[in-house]
Amino acid sequence: MSRAEAAELPDDGAPKTPDRLRRLASRLLSQLTMESDRLITEGLAHADARKWHYAVLASLQEYGPVSQAELSRLSGIYRSDMVGVLNELAGHGLIERVPDPDDRRRNIVTIFAQGRRRLHLLDKILDDLHDELLAPLSPTERDQFVQLLTRLLDHHTQHS
Repeated sequence: MSRAEAAELPDDGAPKTPDRLRRLASRLLSQLTMESDRLITEGLAHADARKWHYAVLASLQEYGPVSQAELSRLSGIYRSDMVGVLNELAGHGLIERVPDPDDRRRNIVTIFAQGRRRLHLLDKILDDLHDELLAPLSPTERDQFVQLLTRLLDHHTQHS
């Protein structure tokens, strides 16, 4: 039983949350998000990593060298937080930042081979964590769930 499920049960084992609350998609998504964040944060911590490390490495792997500002946009990390994340990754020899030769005020960020290897390891860790998070769903249901979440997110981010 998950923590979210346990929180729904009082000492006598009967559900304590009213049905109308249990039917609210927004509430269910919120509770699942909390459970997912806990699971992913704890799982990555065992590998001395954080979600933002993965987001930066994945963005650099997919898009190649980019400016810090563009990396912020691609990864969803606030610019004010990006410097700290990049310092951590550079400190582990996973990325490098160099001044842009065309605009010395900008830094270009590049992933190193060690960063690609680290990303591959984090992919495996996240696959296992997602297997745990989505354990009650079949592979087909997992694909459908991700497709539906993607459609919802795309709709709301395109219209906001």
